[in-house]
Amino acid sequence: MNIEVEQDVMEVNRAYAADNRLLFRKYGLLTVNIMGSPGAGKTALLEHMLKYMQQHLKVAVIEGDLATAKDARRIAALGVNVIQINTDGGCHLDAKMIARVLPGFYLEDIDLLLIENVGNLVCPAAFDLGEDMRMVVMSITEGGDKPSKYPSAFMTADVVALNKMDILEHTDIDLEQTCADILQINPEALIFETCCRKGEVRGVDILADQLIARVKEKRKAAR
Repeated sequence: MNIEVEQDVMEVNRAYAADNRLLFRKYGLLTVNIMGSPGAGKTALLEHMLKYMQQHLKVAVIEGDLATAKDARRIAALGVNVIQINTDGGCHLDAKMIARVLPGFYLEDIDLLLIENVGNLVCPAAFDLGEDMRMVVMSITEGGDKPSKYPSAFMTADVVALNKMDILEHTDIDLEQTCADILQINPEALIFETCCRKGEVRGVDILADQLIARVKEKRKAAR
């Protein structure tokens, strides 16, 4: 019985994801699902990318959290159109949640929609939101074994940001082995080394440029 319920949930999610994808395609809108553990630095990385990308694109954000709108307020402070989704204890966003809030945006006026998922490396990977790309943000303080322990998130990632590189020397992570593990799980993943510490921001513009290029590719394909 539990299996049937799970299958039904996933089937419903796939239907909403397909509808979302069609809508994003209609407007030539690139959508990125950002996943990562709590404390990986997703919001800080997002803030710094937005400061750069706003010079080139019209960007909107969906913030997913169990509770509060703290992260959404941080994004709004940058002048970015943002909508908060609170899951009330749920460990991930799903396609239906995304569909419900999309009417809050003028999609025809957006080039890029960034969705910061709930902090979790397990559940979010199982739910298609209708996105074009998936990005995993992993703090090097989490340990180099995370890709091997949580392969599903990395298996579906187009981009992996190894974050908090400014404190690399204070960790015992084997960076070369971690990158090798990621590429063994997903040979197509693009790996970026980033840090967002005040006064020391690195790699963010390079990552942002990758997303900007993907936006241009989708716009071109939509013509």
